[in-house]
Amino acid sequence: MIAYYEHGELFITMAMNGWASDEPAWWLNLQAESTATLTLHDRELRVTGRAATADERPELWRRWGEIDSHLDGWAARRTVETAVVILTPSDESGTVTIEA
Repeated sequence: MIAYYEHGELFITMAMNGWASDEPAWWLNLQAESTATLTLHDRELRVTGRAATADERPELWRRWGEIDSHLDGWAARRTVETAVVILTPSDESGTVTIEA
């Protein structure tokens, strides 16, 4: 299960594994196959996923900081930067399942 917030039609999440430095399996899978099925509490959506660009990341990270005031402290526990992941609804079928 992942946390997310909606940003227009996009779903924004972070690739974290309990704040450990290892990347979560779902993120590694999504990097290998960018299409997936996002399972929400009331529906399933086909999405494509990617890491936020260097230009996109600061604003999306700032928004996470509004949701969790301890975000920067948690992120400091990792030895690698936490990817901000953008999930965009699409018409393509996916092989990766992400439960939000």
